Amino acid sequence: MSVSGFAAPWWFLLLFVVAAVAVGYVLAQRARRRRTLRFANLELLDRIAPRSQGWPRHVPAALIVLSLLLLTVGLAGPTAEQKVPRNRATVMLVMDVSLSMEATDVKPSRIKAAQDAATQFAQGLTPGINLGLVSFAGTATVLVAPTTQRQSVVTAIDNLKLAQSTATGEGIYAALQSIQGFSAVVGGADGPPPARVVLMSDGKQTVPDDLYAPRGAFTAAQEARKEQVPISTISFGTSHGTVEIDGREVPVDVDDGSLQEVARLSDGQFYQAGSAEQLKQVYADLGEQIGYEMKEADASRPWVLLGTLALVAAAGTALFVGQRLP
Repeated sequence: MSVSGFAAPWWFLLLFVVAAVAVGYVLAQRARRRRTLRFANLELLDRIAPRSQGWPRHVPAALIVLSLLLLTVGLAGPTAEQKVPRNRATVMLVMDVSLSMEATDVKPSRIKAAQDAATQFAQGLTPGINLGLVSFAGTATVLVAPTTQRQSVVTAIDNLKLAQSTATGEGIYAALQSIQGFSAVVGGADGPPPARVVLMSDGKQTVPDDLYAPRGAFTAAQEARKEQVPISTISFGTSHGTVEIDGREVPVDVDDGSLQEVARLSDGQFYQAGSAEQLKQVYADLGEQIGYEMKEADASRPWVLLGTLALVAAAGTALFVGQRLP
């Protein structure tokens, strides 16, 4: 029942009325006592008048005053900072499908664990989020344009195919282009919805070699910052992963450094996941951050509820104690 402000504070003027009711009740009780003391024969009065019920007879009045106080606060429109679902946002999920994702250092394999976690992420996003999907290896492909229909994204995740090379920059650029196209269509009077890229990769960029090349990951991250699209990067895998390529075992260590720099350059956040469970937790945390926002929202319901209950309790107590409503 904490509040941080009131939408209609002028309703607090009713507190003067509540105070008047309380004062009026006290004065009425004193006047009643004075009238009673006018009886000359108090012994006779004790025999013909019902015995006083003591303090319990004041309980209904106290509950009525309490209910009026609570209802007044409710009418004043208390607000509190609450987590509410976003009703408009764009998220592009960018997934690495290079051959290094075949590594089994994460069980059952990096790609299978990534598919399972990404599916849970897609299904768990709040309905107002437009979600799209990009896969990248040597090139990038927009598999699903931003949409609120989750099944198309889930189906595309299930059908991911691995390929050679890792062009991280191309994946980012493809996501940015998809966001720009979508924003141009749905912008409206309020402007384009806020957007974010969630990039999951397990290795270092190989195409091109220079991360600061025109189509490199760092250059793409700087472009994302200009477009006010932060990139949340997930470094997925371990330092002892290997895959078999052309009959020989090739180490595919995870590359935290470059992904951390991509997040920094784009004003985003960096996450590490060395297991399937950690990856699911990262996606769950991201789902909370992306799908919800903190807003000042109406918090009057508990005050109105308690005020109503206090009023009902006052009526019930009055019937029980005095066999009549107050």
